[in-house]
Amino acid sequence: MSDILIQNGTTRSGDRVDIEIRDGTIETICAAGSGSVAAFDRADRFDADGRLVTPTFSEPHTHLDSALTVDVAGTNETGTLEEGWELWQACREQLDKSAVKRRAKRVIEWYVTHGVTRIRSHVDVTAPHWESVDALLEVREELSHLVDLQLVAFPIDSVVYDPETPDQLETALERGVDVVGGLPHGEATREAGVEHVQHVVDLADAYDRPLDLHIDETDDPNSRYTEVLAVETREREIGDRTTASHVTALHSYPNTYARAVVQLLADAGISVVTNPLSNAILQGRYDDFPRRRGHTRITALREHGVPVAIGQDDIVDSTYQYGDGDPLTAAHTLVHFAHLNLRHNVSALWEMLLEESAQVVGTRQYGLTPGSAGSLIVHGCTDPFDVLRTREPRALVVKDGVPVARNNRQLTILDDGKRPVDLSRRPE
Repeated sequence: MSDILIQNGTTRSGDRVDIEIRDGTIETICAAGSGSVAAFDRADRFDADGRLVTPTFSEPHTHLDSALTVDVAGTNETGTLEEGWELWQACREQLDKSAVKRRAKRVIEWYVTHGVTRIRSHVDVTAPHWESVDALLEVREELSHLVDLQLVAFPIDSVVYDPETPDQLETALERGVDVVGGLPHGEATREAGVEHVQHVVDLADAYDRPLDLHIDETDDPNSRYTEVLAVETREREIGDRTTASHVTALHSYPNTYARAVVQLLADAGISVVTNPLSNAILQGRYDDFPRRRGHTRITALREHGVPVAIGQDDIVDSTYQYGDGDPLTAAHTLVHFAHLNLRHNVSALWEMLLEESAQVVGTRQYGLTPGSAGSLIVHGCTDPFDVLRTREPRALVVKDGVPVARNNRQLTILDDGKRPVDLSRRPE
């Protein structure tokens, strides 16, 4: 079934609508009650009962190869990114394809129940085998009815000093990995980091692929590779398919320099991904007091027209031992972490969750208009603010006109009246 009628939904602007999806595409959006209900069988209708309806979420940054590996890799005792990498580099040699697939599929199911139908996952291509890469390539095909999975060739080992890494990057692309990744601040010297950026940009240009780097993910204000990425991609006119992930050093730059970097990103057309869950605990680890928050400069970036998406990043691995695959969890953390708790911030948060995250993964025909893809979420509440506040389970998730997840959970106060609890409604 790729035809479905969503009745009595509420848009972000507050309109009550019926949404008709045919052949996987939104055909009609009209005032609630005015649609062609008779044209749909009862099994093909869903009453949203006034709840918020949006396009589905896109996950712009995660690591499915390492997801759920904390028991294999061991516990990170210092909470630092450096120890997380060390544990992962030891752990990755033990991974086998079937285990990677099993864990990845479980996490993808978490994502789908939370309304995610597009995922960009980085995958370590510098391991001594291709088990993880091959596993995720197979998962991409096997779960294509649930999610559109995009893979990033992520080189954890040095591009400059490890002679195998450049070949591993190219081999990953030739095996079917979609995006060129990078980690320039992981190099030993400034000069090597610059060369790292230049190499992966050259590779993306030569293979005509998108580019997504872990870049300047540190509190060190001397880590300055984002400027190099912006200039290199601008010169090749590929900034519009380039993503700078994390960019937490931007938080610590002097204001004058930070403004220059933001303008460079805007001029190049680069998107940014902020990962509030992991960076809330990874950044500031080496500070005494006061401790830096360590996220990127979200408001300044967006004011200059730079799209900023919200990512989940690691899920239950040696770097970050929490995570649930819910974009609303990441957004709720960002509300507090980045002082985005004012009412006028609500619309910006939704733009980051929806349109800007979709832009990062290159989604087409995205939106809540006729002709857009019929991939929708019926949320647990009516008001966009209350959806962020309560993070209620999604009532329905539809991908290309096909329901892929549903939740009928109801909480009850167990007194004599057994009153149902509606977390979406506040006292009058």
